[in-house]
Amino acid sequence: MLTYALLAFAVAAVGGLVLASRVLRARLAPWPLSLIHAGVGALGLALLIAVLVQGNAPAAVTTAFALLVVAALGGFFLASFHLRGRLPPVAVVVIHAGVAAAGVLALLSAVL
Repeated sequence: MLTYALLAFAVAAVGGLVLASRVLRARLAPWPLSLIHAGVGALGLALLIAVLVQGNAPAAVTTAFALLVVAALGGFFLASFHLRGRLPPVAVVVIHAGVAAAGVLALLSAVL
């Protein structure tokens, strides 16, 4: 199940790169892609929750989960800008991506 979570986050990361590239070019990202990005990320979190509930997950999975929850909260903040038709601050986009990447790397360390 960890491998599926990792794959979900990899797909979300690709979508996130497209979204971030739009923001960095001072353009609003496509709303459908934002929803797909959020949905696939939520799927990854749900898979991690399923692993954590089983009780035998390595500590790296707990760390990854915590980082990815923080990244998701940042994603909600970014979505609030999108809903208002405003560009989010680039710094927030970079922090969101960095925290998510750290979470994915922590998860990758658990999988490998």
